Amino acid sequence: MKGRKIDKMKVVKTVEAEGMVLCHDITQIIKGVTKDAVFRKGHVVRKEDIPVLLSVGKENLYVWENKDGMLHEDEGAEILCEMCINDNMRRSETKEGKIELFADCHGLLKINNEALKAVNAFGQLMIASRHGNFSVKEGDKIAGTRIIPLVIEEEKMLRAKKTVFDITGGAPIYEIKKFNGKKVGVVTTGNEVFYGRIKDTFTPVIIDKIAEFGGEVLEHIILEDDDTKVTAAILELIGKGADMVVCTGGMSVDPDDKTPLAIKNTGAEIITYGAPVLPGAMFLLAYFKKEGSELGIPVMGLPGCVMYAKRTIFDLILPRVMADDKVSAEDLVDLGQGGLCLNCEPCTFPNCGFGK
Repeated sequence: MKGRKIDKMKVVKTVEAEGMVLCHDITQIIKGVTKDAVFRKGHVVRKEDIPVLLSVGKENLYVWENKDGMLHEDEGAEILCEMCINDNMRRSETKEGKIELFADCHGLLKINNEALKAVNAFGQLMIASRHGNFSVKEGDKIAGTRIIPLVIEEEKMLRAKKTVFDITGGAPIYEIKKFNGKKVGVVTTGNEVFYGRIKDTFTPVIIDKIAEFGGEVLEHIILEDDDTKVTAAILELIGKGADMVVCTGGMSVDPDDKTPLAIKNTGAEIITYGAPVLPGAMFLLAYFKKEGSELGIPVMGLPGCVMYAKRTIFDLILPRVMADDKVSAEDLVDLGQGGLCLNCEPCTFPNCGFGK
């Protein structure tokens, strides 16, 4: 029997394959009915299998032939999975060189983009995933990985693995940071609210958004437009154990709007006052250094759009803060591309381009 050698495999005519071992799954596709393997890798071809194989269009088959230095697609997929999987995740079974990853908890997905790009630049292996810096829930699909050919050089897989771990310092490409049920202090500023001229419709929005990530309001303070009192209130809330402080109102450039000054006067490090995101350009983020807090206590000044717009910069930053993922000035600058909300009806966030 003659066959053409292809690495660990050789090609044989299906009608001559009786007794040989398949080295890959044979898939049958019937539109609207099925897409599944009729024979799995490792199956020994029987005489009665041959008509079935011919009916799914297989005139020739790859059968196993050992050759040093080559890996089957499923073996390569296992190495690729090692580069990706981390705590708080689960994986699928290996099938046709593919492994998928799923979230095992509610948390923030982090991706090492440099390592991800490095893998996909190798050729013959790939990882496709959802965007990082967004929340995932238990059961959400994170990524799909695949070895493209049916066999792949072992050396290439080991080189790819070394490249990834050199970039990440030995960590997997993906990480899920659990949300930590933060206690949040809220400071509402504005004479119109303090004196009861209008109803406070801002704080309920904040409470609902914080609750999405397991947080709760520790205390809510309402003040007039007095920056010294706002500064004192922020420090008071931090002293009472707030893991985060959110200030609403007083964020524009009007003479009466003094919240940015109040936050600055706490001694917190201002990361940004202003961000390339619409809605949300007048956003302020700072971190107050506190003993026992490695990252610092986040202090945010929220522009008025958070009160009425469906999605704003608050929706992009809040998940990160709630997962103790420190946000840098560079992170905020990067939001310029994708930072324009298109106010789609219906809103499909986060399954859209906003913040990506």
